[in-house]
Amino acid sequence: MGHFAKVLTVSDGVVAGTRQDKSGEALGERLSELGYQLVERRVTKDGVASVASALLEMSENFHGLILTTGGTGFSERDLTPEGTSLILERFAPGLSEATRSINPLGRLSRGVSGTRGASLIINLPGSTSGALECLSAVQDVLEHAITLLLDNSSRHPTG
Repeated sequence: MGHFAKVLTVSDGVVAGTRQDKSGEALGERLSELGYQLVERRVTKDGVASVASALLEMSENFHGLILTTGGTGFSERDLTPEGTSLILERFAPGLSEATRSINPLGRLSRGVSGTRGASLIINLPGSTSGALECLSAVQDVLEHAITLLLDNSSRHPTG
């Protein structure tokens, strides 16, 4: 595969040092297992502006996958989808729908997916098991999606 990847953990607790970034670590490990080159792991606090700002910086001149973990639920501070939506140029609802369909609790995720420039951005839940499970629901199409972001002449898979 050989694509590049970044992980953004959205968590007030991790920023404050009161929680360990277990989901960010687990996503980084899984991406490496899948053949991605993890080039950045970052943490930001919950909030629309903080998420939007971090994703703007992370996607600048970047061709690859950016996964966020955390902030996709119903609590007052869960604002990752709103921050992500501010910076996305095109939405990819099929990816978010696939992540939600893998587990009944997925229906409670408000995560969004889409592109900005040559970056594919996908919001995943903050729980380690939820993040990994949701990634597994879309990992089979990610390589093709990332390739298409740069090379529109890429052959579409058959079968």
